[in-house]
Amino acid sequence: MTDFFPILCFDHLEFYVGNARQAAGFYQTFFGFTNTAHRGLETGSRKVASYLMEQGDIRFVLSTALSSDHPIAQQVLKHGDHVAVIALEVPDAVDAYKQVTARGAIGAIPPTVVEDEHGMLRYAAIHAYGDVLIKFVDRTHYQGIFAPEFQPPSLIQPAISDSLENSVPYHQGMGLQTIDHIVANVELGAMDQWVQFFADTMGFELLVHFDEKSISTEYSALMSKVVQDGSKKIKLPINEPASGKRKSQIQEYLDFHEGAGIQHIACSTHNIIETVIKLRQAGVEFLHVPLTYYEDLEVRVGKIKEPIACLAELGILVDRDQDGYLLQIFTQPVEDRPTLFFEIIERHGAQSFGEGNFKSLFEAIEREQALRGNL
Repeated sequence: MTDFFPILCFDHLEFYVGNARQAAGFYQTFFGFTNTAHRGLETGSRKVASYLMEQGDIRFVLSTALSSDHPIAQQVLKHGDHVAVIALEVPDAVDAYKQVTARGAIGAIPPTVVEDEHGMLRYAAIHAYGDVLIKFVDRTHYQGIFAPEFQPPSLIQPAISDSLENSVPYHQGMGLQTIDHIVANVELGAMDQWVQFFADTMGFELLVHFDEKSISTEYSALMSKVVQDGSKKIKLPINEPASGKRKSQIQEYLDFHEGAGIQHIACSTHNIIETVIKLRQAGVEFLHVPLTYYEDLEVRVGKIKEPIACLAELGILVDRDQDGYLLQIFTQPVEDRPTLFFEIIERHGAQSFGEGNFKSLFEAIEREQALRGNL
């Protein structure tokens, strides 16, 4: 496959939430993000308040509606707090929109230009699975902090004096670097449709396919396909439930999210042990992995540089493919609904997604489902 237009990177993910100010505090306290910009009534935004949260090259925008009849408020009522927009940086948002809509994508936001004293920002968006939008952002002619109406916190509230600020240790974050991949859950029978959608409209290729035999336990199963762009920077796994004795984790998500959507965000780190320790100290909860997983671990995956005892204590999983190995761990859901969660991943050459860990991961999720009464 050949990309129909270039994609530079994940620009940002936009979350629709019930209270953006509180959500910003959550992601700052628990995940180490820094609030670098804000828009709201104080900056001239009359309908939406948003907080830009950054760490490494990751940007989250947390947005809340300022009235109950706004579409964001209606989506939050339906889905709870959720990832609503996958924004991709492109050299030309108008061309990207024309390319995808000409090939069958349904437009959501036509090519739009917004500007301020820092230049012009161009963007457009199309519909994807569920209520998720894929947004194309062109920053070629914009030099501002993020977008018009966004201002840095120092312009909103008085700055703290250097002497007072230096008296408190600065929180440096948790070591999260990039968005590695973004996983969606779709309804039974819809996975192939969306794989074809990305191939037809954006030129993405199928990277790997996992069937119900690869990802299953005694009680439930799922199927998954991963699509990626030509640069291999944009990886989008897509899951659908498979038949089993009981409700799968994918069906649980679909029930509580009330439709298809983003299941988890994988964030990369250069030192997963240090990152997980910091996250746990901040209060982030992870899925439990039985100690039996670590018996003969190096026999299964080969030699690794990290101490097995440390990985076992933290619950970090390991897998290997022909290119190297990876380490990964999964959080508990970060909402009251059992929907969105995070994966922390450190790659040492491996380009896969931890296939050797699927069974252990699936069983861990099922234990949590059982505690919730949803298995």
